[in-house]
Amino acid sequence: MSQLSHFDEAGTPRMVDVSGKGATTRTARGHAFVKMPRHVLDALPHNPKGNPLDIARIAGVMAAKRTAELIPLCHPLPLSHADVEVAVEPEGIRIVTTASITAQTGVEMEALTAASVAALTIYDMTKALDKGIEITDVYLLEKTGGKSGTWRREGK
Repeated sequence: MSQLSHFDEAGTPRMVDVSGKGATTRTARGHAFVKMPRHVLDALPHNPKGNPLDIARIAGVMAAKRTAELIPLCHPLPLSHADVEVAVEPEGIRIVTTASITAQTGVEMEALTAASVAALTIYDMTKALDKGIEITDVYLLEKTGGKSGTWRREGK
């Protein structure tokens, strides 16, 4: 059984030492879904706070760049790229994020943080219309690079 990398032999939490690893190009794609009723979707273009989808894109990119400030043991990373795509669907808003870097560690947390914060931003900007909006299906779609290579979620 492999050991979790954020704990030492005694079980004490620690930041993983990546100083001996070589820098490789790494990417990750994250996902989130904001489930909302039709009346909220129909009101998106008329939001007095601005376009929630545009604001969510910006918030997601900003969050990806600040992941290490939010997740205690994450390495601060100089991202090469971060992107947030949003798509309106009949049941809500699908968010797909991308993060990339050439570094010694991966960007999965940056992609997931971007998806989560983009979803939270949409909730914040639409909650006046319906407090029952749900954020669901936050997960990693894929990651590339590094020692473990490429991983893709099956069926996605």
